[in-house]
Amino acid sequence: MQPNEMISPGEVWLVGAGPGDPDLLTRKADKLIAAADVVFYDALVGPGVLDLIPQGVERVSVGKRSGRHSKQQGSINDLLLAAARAGRRVVRLKGGDPSVFGRSAEEMAHLGAAGVRVHICPGITTASAAAASGSASLTLRGVARGLTLVTAHLKAGEPLKLDWDALARPGGTLGIYMGRAAAGEIGRSLIAAGRDPETPVMVAVNVSLPSERLIRGKLSALAFLVQTISDDDPTLLLIGEAVAGTPVGVNVAVGEALTV
Repeated sequence: MQPNEMISPGEVWLVGAGPGDPDLLTRKADKLIAAADVVFYDALVGPGVLDLIPQGVERVSVGKRSGRHSKQQGSINDLLLAAARAGRRVVRLKGGDPSVFGRSAEEMAHLGAAGVRVHICPGITTASAAAASGSASLTLRGVARGLTLVTAHLKAGEPLKLDWDALARPGGTLGIYMGRAAAGEIGRSLIAAGRDPETPVMVAVNVSLPSERLIRGKLSALAFLVQTISDDDPTLLLIGEAVAGTPVGVNVAVGEALTV
């Protein structure tokens, strides 16, 4: 099969770009990128992944960062549809996995309603990559029976509405995407709902990239732990007993980790 035969003209693939390191792309994702006529990509897609786009393939940034949306979701939907209707082979690169906070359902519904064939190529989600970097197991026998993933991303002025009672229950690991700005509120709300203030946390910044940082501490110090993190640095919060301590084999100094 020739590379461009992986995508038919007028077809759209939503492709998981993983957490940033191009070596963490799936083989299928790499092939789909090579087969595209046009690639629409998010702000969180790593530069190393973008370097894999062949010369001559059109690149369209539709990046969205908290508080600075270059494109509204409706506009992105329309751009994808227009490219597909023009008979182009379309790849929509999404950071992490398209089905984990990737708005894949919205884009698929819009394209499907217009009769456009759309498919998903999964990617490594940031929580998995962060756990690997920190040598942690997100579910650990006798410690964490499950894993809950939520997002703290909000529209401007919108309150953070989560089921704190459910999230505060012990016996599981909590992963909070885009949680830097709301870290203080998250820590206070979980503690108020009954989570132990001593619960271990790991703040993962720029996961899988050369600038990656893993910052460890306890729930009561969560607001302090994020103070040195830039607004532009993608940040994931992992909370629970399963992420406790400095793992064997991890050099704290080299990894720029901090324990509080």
